[in-house]
Amino acid sequence: MSILVALPVLLPLLAAALSLVFNTFPRVQRVLGVLVLSAIVVDAAVLLAHVDRAGPVVLRMGGYGPPIGITLVADRLSALLLLVSAIVTLAVLVFSIGQRITDYGRDTASNTFHPMYLVLCAGVALCYVTGDLFTLFVGFEIMLSASYVLITRRTTAQRVRAGMTYVIVSLTSSLLFITMIALVYAATGTVNLADLADKVAALPPGIRTSLGLFTVVVFGIKAALVPLHFWLPDSYPTAPAPVTAVFAGLLTKVGVYALIRTQTLIFTSEAIWTLLLVTALLTMLVGALGALAQNDINRMMSFLLVSHIGYMLFGLALYTEIGLTGVILYVVHHITVQASLFLVGGLITRHTGTVSLRAMSGVATAYPLVAVLFAISALSLAGVPPFSGFVAKIALLRAGAESATFTAYLVTGGAVLTSLLSLYAVTKIWVGAFWGEARPPYEDPDPTDEVTVGTGNTSRGMVTATGALVAAGVAIAVFAGPLAGVSGRAANDLIDGKSYREAVLGAAR
Repeated sequence: MSILVALPVLLPLLAAALSLVFNTFPRVQRVLGVLVLSAIVVDAAVLLAHVDRAGPVVLRMGGYGPPIGITLVADRLSALLLLVSAIVTLAVLVFSIGQRITDYGRDTASNTFHPMYLVLCAGVALCYVTGDLFTLFVGFEIMLSASYVLITRRTTAQRVRAGMTYVIVSLTSSLLFITMIALVYAATGTVNLADLADKVAALPPGIRTSLGLFTVVVFGIKAALVPLHFWLPDSYPTAPAPVTAVFAGLLTKVGVYALIRTQTLIFTSEAIWTLLLVTALLTMLVGALGALAQNDINRMMSFLLVSHIGYMLFGLALYTEIGLTGVILYVVHHITVQASLFLVGGLITRHTGTVSLRAMSGVATAYPLVAVLFAISALSLAGVPPFSGFVAKIALLRAGAESATFTAYLVTGGAVLTSLLSLYAVTKIWVGAFWGEARPPYEDPDPTDEVTVGTGNTSRGMVTATGALVAAGVAIAVFAGPLAGVSGRAANDLIDGKSYREAVLGAAR
């Protein structure tokens, strides 16, 4: 079973290379990408079933164990997120293929999108399954390098400015990340996560807390925690819908995953939990209030993305089994729903020709299916029962209510308020975009760029991919019981940490 841990990284990289070789054969590129990502979905499903039954799967690269060798590890948390991420990347790829065929025809190849998209998928997978900090850094860099290309393809001046912000912030966080790795290695002599769990515990409290806070800053930038979120609302809205959807669904969640893994396995401190609770409250409220101030539909959804990162931080900061269960459920829900919302947003702008809520109306009358897809995703994001957001939020609110601290109660109240503000924000989108009389679409202001709007043309593949992703969000609510069971067992593994350490260090012996 250990080879299954490596396939989600190796297959996309090999497929990216083949996609470059066949860059004059667009149909080969499309089939290759869909087949590889479908194979990863199957691989992740089998891996999740195995680790849930038999425990973590470990692969020692080159036969070398920790602390020297590179170790890939799949436990319940990483396998679950790998499966959900693979489903989302597959759906977004199908949407992108449909969009490109609609705009440029079946015989137009892409020298950059398919290879870079597959490299991005490989980077995401490596972040989930790596067992050491340095390989985690490599995974982030693979992911971010591909994202630099995707966010600036067929660029305009506006997108160059947005891309510069994204690149500069990402490079800064990478410099901080490699500095943090150097400090951790200097203090402990290892970067293996399982080995660090024992070594960091033996450090003086001051050094341990300082390293933990440094880690929060590094991954907080990547996860877009307030006040480190400033780059996201300026960067994501300018990209094409498929790129924005996969960025919103996955890139910030990889940062959240890194926070969860390091703060539960390595750095556990009451001071850090308190800071995370306060940061969670600020992230929820600032993001929600920022969304309400927007007129651009993509910027509004970007601020809502920031806001809901706060829920994940809230459950992590409580550091209880029910709290971590809620975090895992919320990450799974949010990856799916946020990606589907941005795909629906892409359909809206293609039909209306604008991202301004004041300039659009009547989408529900002209395109009722798009209205249904948006309504389901929006209600789920706001946490309205019986959708997946409600299931995840109930676990988090229960964890907050069971906590014995005033700060936790305060953040619980903030979470309820943020849900109401989120509902108001998506209602604002509904009233602005979907109600009223249908208007003719505005002309595309720049037909030469990658973002084609105002055509009114959508393919069956685009709508089907969006519908499939919305259906996946509904399935999370339908199968909430089994999913909560897996999430609960994963949360117990995070708190205990014994099975992870024994699997990695035992394999080394």
